[in-house]
Amino acid sequence: MPFCTQCGNPVTGYDQFCWRCGRRQPGTTAPPRGQDPLAGVSARTASVLSYIPGIGWIACIIWLASDRFRQNRTVRFHAFQGLYLFVAWLMNAWVVRPIFAFSPHLEIDKLVHLALIIMAIFMMIKASHDEAYSLPLFGELAQRSVAEG
Repeated sequence: MPFCTQCGNPVTGYDQFCWRCGRRQPGTTAPPRGQDPLAGVSARTASVLSYIPGIGWIACIIWLASDRFRQNRTVRFHAFQGLYLFVAWLMNAWVVRPIFAFSPHLEIDKLVHLALIIMAIFMMIKASHDEAYSLPLFGELAQRSVAEG
């Protein structure tokens, strides 16, 4: 692994600048054409990233569209389940919250929001242990989606 010519920080052969000191690095090369940008992402990491609240849906779409994970049923399961969890999140924000907005004593939307966060954290832990745990309703839908694709 090469090092920065100014500060000695480890850099890759593709880095044009040092991330620590900002000095331009001599002899940098572009990554080879056709190299898979997801080559460094493991199946476990992809599965865990599928459940990040709020932005995990972006990772889910990337995993489902990539050639790297096209045949990996576990990653596809977690990606679909993460998408369905995100849809539930949206339904809570767009449907449940406005319905109960005028009743100050009923905070059902906050309970649903808390339940969805707990499910997301639970699934990140399960995915980090390489377990394809099937959540009620979401898991069934994810299994069907994987089977169809």
